[in-house]
Amino acid sequence: MDGLEKTIVESLERVAETAGDPTPAVYERLFERHPEMQPLFILDRNGSARGHMLSEALDCVLDFCTGDKYASNFIESEQMNHDGLGVPPDIFSTFLAIVVEVFKELLGTDWTAEMDTAWKDVLKGLEVAPPSAG
Repeated sequence: MDGLEKTIVESLERVAETAGDPTPAVYERLFERHPEMQPLFILDRNGSARGHMLSEALDCVLDFCTGDKYASNFIESEQMNHDGLGVPPDIFSTFLAIVVEVFKELLGTDWTAEMDTAWKDVLKGLEVAPPSAG
């Protein structure tokens, strides 16, 4: 495991240990910032679709860390697939940036400079803007 992957995995493990399932917090933030996305999840009564989508996003992050064998193509494909549902392509970038922002908040002082750098590298590599400060 190289440094980037190790740091990302460590951050994911710490989030799971600290907060359990981060899915509700991630989607709460997404819907807060983009309320137009919430109606798209009307049938997701138990949160399983949200959990699956977060899992897919994190799989893409881990794939990117190990050479980007499919992540970039998968995201591009999903942008096209979701276009028909009224999901703007840039919401994928927004979503990943929100994931990082929420993880950073969940970990608080346990969020390290190495984690911050690693996640910024992933977001940049996947052409996703890093979360804003604050």
